[in-house]
Amino acid sequence: MNERRIVLPGEFLVEGDYQAGLNVFRQGKRFYSSKIGLLSIDKKVVSVIALHGVYEPKIGDLVIGKVIDVGTFSWTIDIRSPYTAILNASDYFKGRFNPLRNSLRDALAPGDMIIAQIVEFDRTRNPVLTVQGHGLGKITKGMVVELTPSKIPRLIGRKGSMINLLKKEGRCQITIGKNGLIHIVGETVKDEELVAQAIEKIEREAHTTGLTDRIMKFLRRSRGLDV
Repeated sequence: MNERRIVLPGEFLVEGDYQAGLNVFRQGKRFYSSKIGLLSIDKKVVSVIALHGVYEPKIGDLVIGKVIDVGTFSWTIDIRSPYTAILNASDYFKGRFNPLRNSLRDALAPGDMIIAQIVEFDRTRNPVLTVQGHGLGKITKGMVVELTPSKIPRLIGRKGSMINLLKKEGRCQITIGKNGLIHIVGETVKDEELVAQAIEKIEREAHTTGLTDRIMKFLRRSRGLDV
């Protein structure tokens, strides 16, 4: 069973032998939506893809953030959340930080963008980031675009169908931050701009059906290819 329709908070969704996914709660065998969004029932898992919402940090999340302040031993990072994040100098310099020798501002200045992972967060203090890992660190090329965080599942698509389409037809490498910032790197700026336009289309039409096919046609028509 696979169903997609707009649902409201508190709306009855389905009854029976299902599992509650994102933004869904159950009473007995009856399942209800906790947010306004798009109903998804896939392999007995009932979920609602929220149409609006802010990013709530979780340990292990990949995020894209902007440096907004430079301290003596750390940077403050805007991750588009009610919480600002911290990147410690000891992490960036791999434990070899010396404030007499290393300049934090020379490494990362306000306005710089980074790809990082959340390693600590417990709601009593701000998230702590690491840039140690494959694909993490300062962004030096490409462009970053925004998407409502709750629409990230739509950008990925079922079994990765949408993101794989964007990479193949858009000819770009794409990194998805769970906080709704998307890093695009293409062979040309034109390729990057085309993928950015496709993501804008996903933002506008996330609640509709047949979106993957329309994105494919959009990308191919933009390149003058047959659809």
